[in-house]
Amino acid sequence: MIKKTETILNYHNRTKHSLERYAKGPESIDWDDQPDQFRHFSGCEIVTLPKSGTELEALFADLDNPETIPSKPVNLANVGLLLELAFGLSAWKQFGPSRWALRCNPSSGNLHPTEAYLISTGNAFINSGVYHYVSHDHSLEQRCRLAGDLPDAGLLIGLSSIHWREAWKYGERAFRYCQHDIGHALGALRYAAATLGWSVELQAEWSDDDIANLLGLNRNDDFIALEQETPDLICRINTHTDSMPLDIEALLESAQSGDWFGKADSLRAYHLYKWPIIDEVAIATSKPPTVEPEWQGIRKHTIKSFGNQKATAIIRQRRSAQQFDGKMSPLPQTDFYRMLAAVLPASAAFDHWRWPSKIHLFIFVHRVDGLEPGLYALPRDRDALEKLQAATLVDFDWQKVTEAIPLYHLYYGDFRLTAKNLSCHQPIASDSAFSLGMVAEFNETIETKPWLYRRLFWECGLIGQVFYLEAEAAGIRGTGIGCYFDDNVHELLGFKDEQFQSLYHFTVGKPLEDKRIETLPAYGHLSCMAE
Repeated sequence: MIKKTETILNYHNRTKHSLERYAKGPESIDWDDQPDQFRHFSGCEIVTLPKSGTELEALFADLDNPETIPSKPVNLANVGLLLELAFGLSAWKQFGPSRWALRCNPSSGNLHPTEAYLISTGNAFINSGVYHYVSHDHSLEQRCRLAGDLPDAGLLIGLSSIHWREAWKYGERAFRYCQHDIGHALGALRYAAATLGWSVELQAEWSDDDIANLLGLNRNDDFIALEQETPDLICRINTHTDSMPLDIEALLESAQSGDWFGKADSLRAYHLYKWPIIDEVAIATSKPPTVEPEWQGIRKHTIKSFGNQKATAIIRQRRSAQQFDGKMSPLPQTDFYRMLAAVLPASAAFDHWRWPSKIHLFIFVHRVDGLEPGLYALPRDRDALEKLQAATLVDFDWQKVTEAIPLYHLYYGDFRLTAKNLSCHQPIASDSAFSLGMVAEFNETIETKPWLYRRLFWECGLIGQVFYLEAEAAGIRGTGIGCYFDDNVHELLGFKDEQFQSLYHFTVGKPLEDKRIETLPAYGHLSCMAE
């Protein structure tokens, strides 16, 4: 256990950016030699999903009370819609000869290391099996025909990561970003399910080995060296129909005895750089089987959403802002409070998160109506307040701003230049309405269970996904910031040890659109192929 913790701490400290140096990454990047964003398995039966783009009736505000949204039938069209809204394409962008895809689930550098799988047992609309979702084609590749007659245990979604796909650009820090992306994907899945009147139950007890067995990730001959997938999580989709309890042992035995098909195609890019430390930390954070808290289900928002747009429209229009209008009008205070309320653990957006909050926010307020510019804090767990107060600078006043949410003022002042410099000198952190750092309860968390290191980043990514969609609903835009100077952030806040660590930054503001870039339909290429 101590060795695993030491490996994680070594990785974490080694991959910090600082004003003196950046974390180790590739010395050069050949943009014409990027890894393929879309994994394919040759030799699989293909299930073409019904046409994408269906709009549903539920408004974004309705997702505050998902139990009131009528449950859609479990059929191929609706399951395809679930996959599209969670992991599918949202648009294509084109600038000159360059063309690239955007997805509903965001990714650092748009590299998309996350792969999604559908597992069906006893459903009438599709054969029992394990299927890989191909977002480019909006189709399923059947990787496994499960053995035996399994009872209908509903639908399962599995997520995995191709670490090398992210490391191609970001080097050693890529493991962090892959975990962020899993959190984003988990959030995207939750919102997609809610639009259909379904819910997500995270199967937290599963070990990584069991996930690998079910998804076929341990079939080494099916993958090219250095391009393997690492198991991350399994979710059950509760469609509110009569389905049997999930028998994990029977499902794993069925997969082990089943017929497997296909081999992963090459991701094509040349493996010029190797990052063995990523493999080391992946092994150190591998999760064993565990006993976890009971699933809590429905929760409530403390501040109501007034958004009247359809939820499917908000999900599909989500983008990562590239630059902000530094002269924007102040963000209405009601919108700011709503966004913060939406990332609290009591909100419906976290109805599938089964653990106490370990991530807290330190917010640079630049342009919010009725709030003085300065530094603020949002402890996301009541028990963390005293620990945060004791660990931060004595100059912070910790005055509560409003009774609606646990927002505390710390220090008045113009922090725009500070926010920019801390976020690797990026103007997106200063030209926005507000930017923030997500700070984790770190040491105690990973000392007891090293694999919780990944979960801290997942929680950050889940918070980021909520901010993304809430910003769209408010008529503005957000973007995640993975590049920041870790220990300089800690110094600003007063942290003197590893009790707390900053794991992710985020910023929200009025986007400036680049008119030179053309936006094309998400699945227009499929229509062209059909013609």
